[in-house]
Amino acid sequence: MATADLAAATPRLGPSRASRRLVAAATFLLPLAVLFALWPLTLALFDVSPRVFPPVGAVAGAFWETMRDGTLPAHVGASLGRVFVGTALGILVAVPLGIAMGVSRGVSTFLTPLFRFFSVLAGIAWIPIATLWFGYGFGAITFVIFNAVFFIVAYNTLLGVSAIPMRLRHAAASLGAGPVAMLTEVLLPGALPNIVTGIRTGLGFAWRGLIAAEMIATNVGLGYMLFVARDFYRTEVIVLGMIVIGALWLLIDRLLLAPLERATIERWGLVQRA
Repeated sequence: MATADLAAATPRLGPSRASRRLVAAATFLLPLAVLFALWPLTLALFDVSPRVFPPVGAVAGAFWETMRDGTLPAHVGASLGRVFVGTALGILVAVPLGIAMGVSRGVSTFLTPLFRFFSVLAGIAWIPIATLWFGYGFGAITFVIFNAVFFIVAYNTLLGVSAIPMRLRHAAASLGAGPVAMLTEVLLPGALPNIVTGIRTGLGFAWRGLIAAEMIATNVGLGYMLFVARDFYRTEVIVLGMIVIGALWLLIDRLLLAPLERATIERWGLVQRA
């Protein structure tokens, strides 16, 4: 009887965090696995020409070929470098401006119509004029990425600062917090979850803008690889490029951005850690 009571009183241990992550990863990858399984079946069923859509083996062969001659690593490295620089510049300018808009009603009133106007143009729409201003190459593509990130991060920063209760700001000021302390200990931490969400969203738009700009404004990068492959009817290289683009974004989002966003909102008490 005592043993039964002890067993009943002992809490049941749920699945470990590692097992939960494994299940989540398997659930996330399952649709992709189904897609790759249907790929050869669909080509065989409808007798699709390789010039229209390549078989899996041709894409795998293109992968090994481009890895062996170094073209794929060169394209990937160029694209990632441009995304990093453009995104970093966008964040460095957007966060202070977003905080200024959240603190000052006058600044917010003046800039909000401009933000609404230019937010529609952010990204791809800047490609033609960017090539005129900066020429074909790194500068034009970085400018396009900057525009894709800047407006989204600035607006999310504004939302984050605006959501901080005024009584919290007044309490910090009454305790002697100066401008620097108010910024580093109240405004920036309070807006950080929104900032990280803006970075995650903005980087997605930046990635799309990057591929479009590389098709026009450079001679190296994943977008350029797709564009050149089209001219030579290399459908296996086109599909390879599409897979690499999607896989890189999934890795960046799932391994870097999503954990950063989750850790940020857990750190500042918006959700409870499981």
